[in-house]
Amino acid sequence: MAKIHALADVQSENIGENTQVWQFCVILKNAIIGDNCNICAHTFIENDVFIGDNCTIKSGVYLWDGITLENNVFVGPNATFTNDKSPRSKVYPESFPKTLVKANASIGANATILPGVEIGTGAMVGAGAVVTKSVPDYAVVVGNPARIVRYIDV
Repeated sequence: MAKIHALADVQSENIGENTQVWQFCVILKNAIIGDNCNICAHTFIENDVFIGDNCTIKSGVYLWDGITLENNVFVGPNATFTNDKSPRSKVYPESFPKTLVKANASIGANATILPGVEIGTGAMVGAGAVVTKSVPDYAVVVGNPARIVRYIDV
């Protein structure tokens, strides 16, 4: 059974076993969250979002429609995901680009992930990086725009 704080607004019934949802989280009805996740305080998860098992979403993270996090993904505090390449007030695209964060990837604090990119398996996005294009498996990226500085040995 999921553990949901009394001060969270969880509309979804698709929350996995042993997942912890802390106070001041909002999770919309169609979001899917796997088992054994930690959804920290002050997060927002929209409808068309899938979060796999064993994920950690730190405080201040908003996951918008079109975002998928596979198993064992870490998202650091205040990391920013975007889902609209040409945002205008009250003007919405027919569909949002899909963003995929593959298994075992980590995203550092305050990183910005632009829409439609893929973060590869085991990749690491450094704190404050601005990811404008897809990141290969096991790459470590830093900077603005994010660039590969090395690969993780596996």
